[in-house]
Amino acid sequence: MISEIQKILTARQQTLAVAESCTGGLLSATITQQPGVSAFFLGSVVSYSNDLKKNILHVSESLLRTVGAVSSPVALEMARGLKSLTAADWTVSITGIAGPAGGTKEKPVGTVYFGVCGPGIEMSQGKLFPGNRQQIQEAAMKYSIELLTKSLKGEPWT
Repeated sequence: MISEIQKILTARQQTLAVAESCTGGLLSATITQQPGVSAFFLGSVVSYSNDLKKNILHVSESLLRTVGAVSSPVALEMARGLKSLTAADWTVSITGIAGPAGGTKEKPVGTVYFGVCGPGIEMSQGKLFPGNRQQIQEAAMKYSIELLTKSLKGEPWT
């Protein structure tokens, strides 16, 4: 999974940074398990609170108030803010509700949004994952890797 991203980014001499909320650093931990990632991986921000989303990633307070932290616009703003903060070529963001509490009818537990920013691309997407907290976090981490890989290859998100 990560080795394919590593191969592409290293060949292009491009960098990556990630912003995580509901996964709490799981994506970053997965990336850094692969030897040699320091050639492309700049680091991460675990912005669990709205204050960090606002103050570090520059997500607007009005956006957080109107659509909530778990939303496509906030995921995209997290990725954009991280790109501005780190000057990484590529950024990935994850925000969601891993549970077991916190879900609503409109946004049930398992609702996760992803953002990806890179050269010529700014996209966000939501997905609903089944399972318990650990399963949702693991699925969200894997899906973010899939979206980044597709983005790097110029493939459409489905």
